[in-house]
Amino acid sequence: MLGLRKVAGVFTGAAMLATSALGLGTAQAADDVIKVGVLHSLTGTMAISETTLKDAVLMMVDDLNKNGGLLGKKVEAVVVDPASNWPLFAEKARELIEVSDVDVVFGCWTSVSRKSVLPVFEELNSLLFYPVQYEGEESSRNVFYTGAAPNQQAIPAVEYLMSEEGGSVERWVLAGTDYVYPRTTNKILEAFLKSKGVAEEDIMISYTPFGHSDWQTIVSDIKKFGSEGKKTAVVSTINGDANVPFYKELGNQGIDAADIPVVAFSVGEEELAGLDTTPLVGHLAAWNYFMSIESEENDAFIKQWKAFIGDDKRVTNDPMEATYLGFKMWTQAVKQAGTTDVDAVRQAMYGQKVKNLTGGTAVMNTNHHLSKPVLIGEIQDNGQIETVWRTDDVVVGDAWSDYIPESAKLIADWTYPYVCGGCEKPMY
Repeated sequence: MLGLRKVAGVFTGAAMLATSALGLGTAQAADDVIKVGVLHSLTGTMAISETTLKDAVLMMVDDLNKNGGLLGKKVEAVVVDPASNWPLFAEKARELIEVSDVDVVFGCWTSVSRKSVLPVFEELNSLLFYPVQYEGEESSRNVFYTGAAPNQQAIPAVEYLMSEEGGSVERWVLAGTDYVYPRTTNKILEAFLKSKGVAEEDIMISYTPFGHSDWQTIVSDIKKFGSEGKKTAVVSTINGDANVPFYKELGNQGIDAADIPVVAFSVGEEELAGLDTTPLVGHLAAWNYFMSIESEENDAFIKQWKAFIGDDKRVTNDPMEATYLGFKMWTQAVKQAGTTDVDAVRQAMYGQKVKNLTGGTAVMNTNHHLSKPVLIGEIQDNGQIETVWRTDDVVVGDAWSDYIPESAKLIADWTYPYVCGGCEKPMY
């Protein structure tokens, strides 16, 4: 380990300190280091989810340096805290790019934070690797989306619940935090459900603010909605620490998975670590990775994580795997390009392959989305999630939903002859 220490928000390797001690000029020292920006909330409502992703990037930077660095240079992680404040994300992104002069940024969780920083990355032509499931309807030349698009999480989860294996669900509660990701995802899901013959009166939609804590009335409404003679499920896009009182209230009101199953898109092992999981057993989560997956790659990743963090009880989760895949692909692209120049690295990213932690291979496509498997899992009483269903092969992430008419005609392709994030599909 490099003995990382935090000084004014910058984690600096021992080799950099040694360089300064030799009295080398600032410009020369800067030439000897590659800077990786880390843009995750370490305080506020999203810290419960994002702090782990900061630590995951630090682990991979540490591992890279222990193995000779990148392009013969040491790698330095520059960490900032946008504090779950969406406008502050944009300020911190600009600080990383213009002041700290980072070569790439790994960060954001909520879509509102990503939307906040997007104009900054496009204006300054920098690269953001975004590691969390999102609503789609976007493809930027300056963002690589390593989390799930709706066709890699939301749609398969609902299809599973509709199936006999998943319980033949007929009524749907779409419960989310009130911001762009849940609203757009639920717009897609509502259109999908109606395309499958679900009546409007069999769809209940509910939104709550970030950090919402009083769930008694909403859970009571869900219980009533599910008691009217049709099998009912909750599709949850609730984000951050609001999940803790939501699941507690489900338990308080006696709602278990046999009655009204909840499938969550933003609850993984890290969030479960803060809960009494007894009343959650049997409820579901849809991701592209679970810690419980058995593979050589996953075993090695878990071992590395626990050794780095120094806590054998710490868990791994899907956004960590997405961060891992993006970081590995970026380093491969830098090596292939022979430079950290954004335009060269972006071109080298297309077609990059990395073994994912579930035993297959992730591929970066020209729409800046990954090909990944889809997994549905049941929450266990030990806080782990056991796979109950998975796709036979990887699914290519789709930037534009087939269930929104204005989007169904669009494709994203950042290579010739398209070079755009939202072109009309060619007519053949």
